[in-house]
Amino acid sequence: MNQLEWSILGAFILSFTLQFLVIHFSHRHDFFIDSHTEEKPQNFHHFSTPRAGGIGIIVGMCFLLLTPLGWKLLFSIILAFLSGIFEDFHNSLSPRRRLLLQFIAATSAVLLTGSVITYLGLDIHIPYWGGVLFSIFSIVGLMNAVNIIDGFNGLASGIILLILLSFSTIAVQVESHEILQISMIVTSAVLAFFVVNFPKGKIFLGDGGAYLLGFITALIGIFLASNYATVSPWYILAVLIYPVWEVLFSIYRKRKAKRSPMEPDEYHLHMLIYKHITHNNPLTSVFIVLGTAPFIFYATLYAHNSQANLLIVLCFIGCYTLLYQYLYKKEMSL
Repeated sequence: MNQLEWSILGAFILSFTLQFLVIHFSHRHDFFIDSHTEEKPQNFHHFSTPRAGGIGIIVGMCFLLLTPLGWKLLFSIILAFLSGIFEDFHNSLSPRRRLLLQFIAATSAVLLTGSVITYLGLDIHIPYWGGVLFSIFSIVGLMNAVNIIDGFNGLASGIILLILLSFSTIAVQVESHEILQISMIVTSAVLAFFVVNFPKGKIFLGDGGAYLLGFITALIGIFLASNYATVSPWYILAVLIYPVWEVLFSIYRKRKAKRSPMEPDEYHLHMLIYKHITHNNPLTSVFIVLGTAPFIFYATLYAHNSQANLLIVLCFIGCYTLLYQYLYKKEMSL
């Protein structure tokens, strides 16, 4: 096997092994445990479960150090992971400190890798400083977006796997071996978590894992769009549209209801789908992943066409809105 194949296999084995070690020690010493009796909006499990799947993923990602870009990202990846793992451990990190760590992680990654989007497609250009801010806020935004959709077994990790496979496909097209290696290593580490998490939910991603995946996924997308002129920035948005629109729509509806965007609630799309369509934890993830897959597929197919990807984004938003309105009316009629 060549280096890429060894690193992909190694990432899977390390991540998979760590998932079971975390499960064992979490139950034995009662830490990183998400209690099934705790009352919170996204509590859909029936047994107390470790919420530190991100530990296995970040250990599996150590093979990123085989690439020069991976070394540049080491500090940023650790910070992104720490912004959530403290919350998983003992709920000790305030939202302000969590956001601060995320912004430091995103800023360091953007500056160290030079991943700055200054061309937004459709003949829209922004100055370099604006591109730096846009890239930083995009990374932080996706970190929190992935955390928001992490509500059911296999949902966040399943969506991330589809996105990473799309990015890997484009990396092959633009002949970026390093981005292909990074994407496939992360994919392998996430896949190892996925097979333990889905469908039985033996371990959860946790805030650390969700923030980590949002961080690295956003950065790969920004790197592709900023370094390869043939890759449309609208392709990146179209591929990421489900978590991105979920967080934007959540902010909108909470503002409309005069509530804090940081306050959790039970009206996310995945929750309404669970309550009114699937009535089943893993089936909810299957429903959403399969529903999102065609949009990711067509975005990948037209990755170099901004107009086509803008249309894909608008189609997704239209479908999302119609489904949400239908389910919300059912919820309100109860």
